[in-house]
Amino acid sequence: MRGSLGKAQLPITLDRMSSRLPQSASRLDAAAWLRKLPKAELHLHLEGTIEPQTLVELSQRHDAEPLTLEAARALYTYANFDGFMQSFKAVSQRLQGPEDYELITYNMLRSLAAQGIQHAEAYISFGIIHYWKRQQVDPYFEAAESGRVRGERDFGVSLLWLIDAVRHFGAEEGARVFRKAADLRKQYPSIVGIGIGGDEARGSADLFRDSYQEAKDNGLRLTAHAGETIGPESIWAALNIGAERIGHGLAAQHDRELMDVLVQRQIPVEINITSNLRTGCCPSLDLHPVRDYFERGMMVTLNSDDPPMFGSDLAAEYLLAHEKFGFTLEQMRELAANSVEASFLQPERKLKLLRSVELYGW
Repeated sequence: MRGSLGKAQLPITLDRMSSRLPQSASRLDAAAWLRKLPKAELHLHLEGTIEPQTLVELSQRHDAEPLTLEAARALYTYANFDGFMQSFKAVSQRLQGPEDYELITYNMLRSLAAQGIQHAEAYISFGIIHYWKRQQVDPYFEAAESGRVRGERDFGVSLLWLIDAVRHFGAEEGARVFRKAADLRKQYPSIVGIGIGGDEARGSADLFRDSYQEAKDNGLRLTAHAGETIGPESIWAALNIGAERIGHGLAAQHDRELMDVLVQRQIPVEINITSNLRTGCCPSLDLHPVRDYFERGMMVTLNSDDPPMFGSDLAAEYLLAHEKFGFTLEQMRELAANSVEASFLQPERKLKLLRSVELYGW
């Protein structure tokens, strides 16, 4: 775990395991090994995990003329970040009742389990429910929580919730979302933190300074999407309001001082390679900074963001990092360990998962 053992003081010695890995392996063997490698997913949007087949099911529930599978798949096609936001909206529109949230939560956990994911921290957008749909969030979250409980029982994947405010809906709406998160946390300890997503250019993190402090005072952990679509100033702003993890962080590569701060403070950076490519935020694989970040000593984690909308999942992201960016299998184990250490899990569960990463063999 690059630069991270000193911070957490965890007795993990991943270098001891290198002898258990073959010097070379076929692509099939590497893909299977990476899929089963215990790992955590830390940057995942519940609403963005809806597969086309599930979207058809939702459409059959709610649309006068239900979508065909072909029409559903077409909604996942777009050309840039604005197009992605419109696709995300079109899919989210089919989430109309609480039972829909239970369905997609359960399906999400089933998919995560098939990828070797042991733990996930997923964003659920109270901003969409309250501001856009004009609904009270309580029954929707209760249904999602029911899906979590069933999914954890059936698939063995733990799940914590991050409550997301849409930054371009405004600071006042964000404050309402975070207060609601703090209130519900009294009943649902699975709510662990908050974050801001949406259009960075229309909602600077600075606007949320007071509400982030209030959320922290209420025991919530702090994340923020930053440096995805605009420059390093967005990441600086997120750090300045107390963000403990940075979602995307793509623009950090353009500011050496910022990269030094991220290394020194070991702020986890939630990397989403395929997402960055599909939204046009990164023009090509050759220009993606994930390898440079890792070599500089940043606390890098790999994530999938909105898997079906980007035609990928976390297992595919791990294989991509291995094949296209030259991460060795032992370095992939290090990235998996990073994902566990950067999580908001309690220490006992974190240590148990870290041990499973350490002991995972070929």
